[in-house]
Amino acid sequence: MLGWFGEPDISASVLESMAAEGPTLENAILLSHTASSFAVGASGLERTTAMVRANGLILALHGHPFWKSAGKRHVLISDVAALFLDAYKEQDVGALKALHGDYSLALVDPERRRLVLAVDRMSVRNIVYAVFDQSIAFGPTCDAISRHPAIRRSIDDQQIYSYLYFHVVPGPSTIFRGQHRVPSGHFIDFRDGSLDIRPHWPASFDENNGDGFPTLKHKFRGALEQAVLTAGAGERCGTFLSGGTDSSTIAGLLGLTGRGPTATFSIGFAEDAYDEMRYARIASRHFNTQQHEYYVTPDDVLEAVPRIVDSYDQPFGNASAIPTYYCAKLAKSCGIDRMLGGDGGDELFGGNSRYARQRQFARFEELPRPVRRGMLMMLRVLPSVADHATLLRKARNYVAQASLPMPDRGESYNLLLRLGPENVLTSEFLEGIDRDAPLRSLREVYAATTAKSLINRMLALDFKFTLADSDLPKVTRMCELAGVDVVFPMLDDDLIDFAARLAPDQKLHGTRLRHFFKEALKDFLPPETIAKEKHGFGLPVGVWFHRHSGLRAMAGDHLLSLRRRNIVRGTFIDRLLDEHLGVHPGYYGIMVWVLLMLELWFERKATN
Repeated sequence: MLGWFGEPDISASVLESMAAEGPTLENAILLSHTASSFAVGASGLERTTAMVRANGLILALHGHPFWKSAGKRHVLISDVAALFLDAYKEQDVGALKALHGDYSLALVDPERRRLVLAVDRMSVRNIVYAVFDQSIAFGPTCDAISRHPAIRRSIDDQQIYSYLYFHVVPGPSTIFRGQHRVPSGHFIDFRDGSLDIRPHWPASFDENNGDGFPTLKHKFRGALEQAVLTAGAGERCGTFLSGGTDSSTIAGLLGLTGRGPTATFSIGFAEDAYDEMRYARIASRHFNTQQHEYYVTPDDVLEAVPRIVDSYDQPFGNASAIPTYYCAKLAKSCGIDRMLGGDGGDELFGGNSRYARQRQFARFEELPRPVRRGMLMMLRVLPSVADHATLLRKARNYVAQASLPMPDRGESYNLLLRLGPENVLTSEFLEGIDRDAPLRSLREVYAATTAKSLINRMLALDFKFTLADSDLPKVTRMCELAGVDVVFPMLDDDLIDFAARLAPDQKLHGTRLRHFFKEALKDFLPPETIAKEKHGFGLPVGVWFHRHSGLRAMAGDHLLSLRRRNIVRGTFIDRLLDEHLGVHPGYYGIMVWVLLMLELWFERKATN
């Protein structure tokens, strides 16, 4: 779904150029109106893309939207598009509140000289846009809109810094000046050259729900089963299976739909510390799935890296894209059309270990102020010998971190900050950088949420920075590269609404993660799955950079090119490869990967 609005000149070749390297345009509309001109094209599979014209309106819709009416879910995308247009006539943009699922949407209202762009609650689908000369171009990627002749690509150094901080470029910015993303759960209203951005779904939490556990469990299981049924409808469907709670739950529920044994797909590694195949096999045996497995090797990484870099329109440093790609590729080779992903469960129900860690720090905040002040003073005056006493050193570190407010405290573990930006980046590059911008963006999201509890405020952060900016683009792009569709049942709107109504201690009970989720499913999931710590498809990239000559050579060659760009200090690159990587490969390997992906993006994409 791509196009422009408000431009005086119309050319079909421009629309075709914008769609280059993507699916062939199935249909396109290029029209001139009395006061404006516009072009809209839609591409992709028929079941995930629709264009509808009715009552003078034009709607392009992409993804897996559904429309609820009279207790029924309408999932055929052409039906959903028609129902939305009918609702728009009556409710204007209020119709977006009734549109569910994952989607991107472009609505042209010629009589009102209006363009509406919208994305779903979590930005499973993406829209990039740029305003020029009272006009706007839009598309799914920076690559697409940059092919419009009026759009210029100018790299924003501030976003390079953000990439090194977050390992992705966080929205709504992009790596290019003047190109932006529609934020999660928002829409853009563009009229007469003026742009307005508003939420159609502001995330909110009800922290005082009084329902008892039996009632909540019944509602939860019903919503979960409906989400999996909708996601797996009408396709040759399989699931990612890491062996964790989310992927195992989806695999088990898909098997209850009467489709026969569920096709499950798992990734393993020869490195024991990273391999989770044992848990995937436990879940597969428990639910009698048709299990498929692939062990990713360093040579696989060498082969896949160029393709993966080319598939992203911006630098993308989430290394688990590699195993995700090979898992989706395995599914495609087995005849699967659609994969179900478990992403979102941790962020809805409280499953990340950092939630428990921050809860422990928050206990210090709950102490009376005089007690906190006294502990701080005591630790400050302790003799320096205390640094050599393990217990005292731990106490000092705990109090130092606990004294920081959130979300600043959570950034104590940020890799760039721990290494020191001035040690990693050149002084010339840092001169034009606002180093506080990444933390300021975290603070803004943290402060904007309606939640009062620590756990829900952290979840609100992760809706954006973990899901929308990193994990969902990782999975959607890798599935697209492999040639399969993907849906995320855990992000079904009914489940999002249900999780928002859970009490905070039902998500994080003391330091127990996903308390309600595990209790509600302990009669369904294997005990080993309930007890398993979260892992996922993590890649042993640091270990492989250290041990595998081909990967080490690739990293060395490209980081040598990167140092010539005067962004990263040459001395840091030398120490990173020659000293740090060998001592702590799991820790420093992340930075090697992030820098490698940056340089490869520069080489293959920056000037395209």
